[in-house]
Amino acid sequence: MRIVFAGTPAPAVPSLRAVAASAHDLVGVVTRSDAPLGRKRVLTPSPVAEAADSLGVPVIKADRLDAEATAAVETLAPDLGVIVAYGGLVREPLLSVPRHGWINLHFSLLPRWRGAAPVQHALIAGDRTTGASVFQLVAALDAGDVFGEVRYDIPRGATAGEVLTDLADAGAELLARVIDEIAAGTARAVPQRGAATLAPKLSIADGALDLTRPADVVLDRFRGTTPEPGAHVGIAGARLKVLAAHRGPDTDLAPGVLSVSGKDVLLAAGEGTTVVLKTVQPAGKGAMAAGDWWRGLRLDGPRVELPGAQVAS
Repeated sequence: MRIVFAGTPAPAVPSLRAVAASAHDLVGVVTRSDAPLGRKRVLTPSPVAEAADSLGVPVIKADRLDAEATAAVETLAPDLGVIVAYGGLVREPLLSVPRHGWINLHFSLLPRWRGAAPVQHALIAGDRTTGASVFQLVAALDAGDVFGEVRYDIPRGATAGEVLTDLADAGAELLARVIDEIAAGTARAVPQRGAATLAPKLSIADGALDLTRPADVVLDRFRGTTPEPGAHVGIAGARLKVLAAHRGPDTDLAPGVLSVSGKDVLLAAGEGTTVVLKTVQPAGKGAMAAGDWWRGLRLDGPRVELPGAQVAS
């Protein structure tokens, strides 16, 4: 088959490479336009664009799959469209351009967590199992019939970034198998069953850690928002980004109190629990060990109150 691939971030690259390595003809790649990255805001191609360039595959850069993008895809005469985390919706008439339509690799067990951030929401909700699904793309959000899925037990302590890396590889294998089955005429898709839950895109505000909740709930949100959009707490009127953390010992300190125990910085949470801060990033600075950050506060006295948090020593 002639296949056109649409995707943008790093988790889509294993699928792109799997399609390129298949017996099918990868005739083009659609990805979002170069984006400004880093402090200097340098325009940088997407990970999918860079991978496609290394494979020698023609690239169509489009932030929306509009009439211009549709016309560009039509010239490729694809038999099948494949989309993995492109970052935009495929609507008619583009939806019907490929002879077999479009299939989507989605990083959840549908219909749970339809939307832009399925892995993040799964971790925030405390799910212990997730997976990846390949389904037939339809006009409704992530609602098409499912060709196949792979289940994944979430490792204890894994962040959204780590889970996505694993699912990107497992999902690429599933996707390649489904493509072969479609080509052979043996693919069978079944309707989604069960209640749908939604996983909308996260904002910076979604990374705020609510210290009135128990530590396990706090850590679920930390893992679900790491690395993006970033977990954080408010300290001294500024946002302290939390890069690495785990469950700590029980305490009698009130939620929101910071204390130090050896090299560890403990953050008291609800119900007498604590979170151990291991690596943090203060506003305007680089990542550092939480203990180094604590020493840099240069606290005086046995107890100091900071706006937005309490600090005990």
